Amino acid sequence: MTVPAGGLRILFATDGSHGSARAEVYACALAQSWGASLTVMSVLEFPPGMNPDYAVNRQYLDELMKEVTTKLIDLKTQAVALGISVQSYVATGIPSEEVLTVARTHGAELIVVGTRGKTGLEHILLGSTAERIIRMAPCPVLTVPMEKQRADGSSSTEKPGSTPKRILVPVDFSDCSLDALEYGALIAQRSKASMKLLHVLEPVSYGLDFTLPHMGQRESSKTASTKRLSDLVSALTSAGLASDFLISGGLPADSILDAARAQSIDVVVMGTHGRRGLSHALFGSVAEAVLRRSSCPVLTVRSLKLPPDHRRVLSGHSMPTNV
Repeated sequence: MTVPAGGLRILFATDGSHGSARAEVYACALAQSWGASLTVMSVLEFPPGMNPDYAVNRQYLDELMKEVTTKLIDLKTQAVALGISVQSYVATGIPSEEVLTVARTHGAELIVVGTRGKTGLEHILLGSTAERIIRMAPCPVLTVPMEKQRADGSSSTEKPGSTPKRILVPVDFSDCSLDALEYGALIAQRSKASMKLLHVLEPVSYGLDFTLPHMGQRESSKTASTKRLSDLVSALTSAGLASDFLISGGLPADSILDAARAQSIDVVVMGTHGRRGLSHALFGSVAEAVLRRSSCPVLTVRSLKLPPDHRRVLSGHSMPTNV
C-alpha cells in the first residue's frame, strides 16, 4: 500500500506483552483508516553497565531477540493483511531513549504505546520510560490502557472500534490546550468523530468567615469561558466537525474522568504544560491522575506536529487569548 501524500507516520512501541495487545489494535486501526504508514518497534532492554560480551548476557539477548523477532513478524503480517504500509525495528538499549531516537529519525507524527507492559515498557505509564517518552517526544503520544480483567475472566473495557468516534478535549485556553484541540480536530476529521470540549472551573475558595468572596468573579469567569468555548465550537463547526462544549466544576482530574465516562468517550486529548486546571500536565497531579485512572486511551500533546496537508481549524481570529 502506498501512503497518500501528507499521510501520518505512526510509531508503535511494543514489548509483545498482553499490556500491549490493545495498543496494537489501536495502532493498526488508526494506520488503516488514516492511510498512515506504521513503524513497529521493540527494545531489548540493555541497562548501562551490562557487558554484552559475557556469555550469559549474550545468551539472554539472543533468546530475547528470537522472541521479539517472532512477535514482530506476526504483527507485521497482520498489518500487511490490513493494507498497511509497515516496517519493523528492533533496538537494544534503554527503552525510552531508543523509542525517542526512532521517533525523531523516522519523522513519527504519532507514538502509540500500551500501558502496564513488561521489560522495557514495564513502567508505562507510571515509570521513567513513559515519563521520558511523553516529556521528550517530538510528537503527540497515545497511551492505551490494557484491558482489565473481571473476576470471571472477561474484559472490563471494550475493544476499540475501527477509529475513535467521540473525542474529549479539556480546554483551559492556554496555548498548549489549544494545540491539543487542533490535534483533536485532525483526529476528528480523519476519523469522522465528534468532539466534546470541557472546561473545568477552579474550585470556589472560602474566606476566613466561611463566606464566598469570589462568587462574583467565578460567575464572570464562567460567562467569559462560555463565550470562548462557543467561539471555538463555531470554528470547529465551520470546519464541518460535530462539536459542543461542557463546563463543570470540582477537581479537574475527577471532572475529566467523569466526563469521559458519562459521554462514552473513546479518547481524551490533553495538552501538556498548560495552566490552571491543567497547570502541571503532564507531570502534575491532574494529568497523572487522568493517565493512571482512565479506562480509555489518553493522547498527550506536548509538541504539535501536523501533516503538511492539514488545514488548521483554529485560525488566529478564532482562538481566544490566554486568560
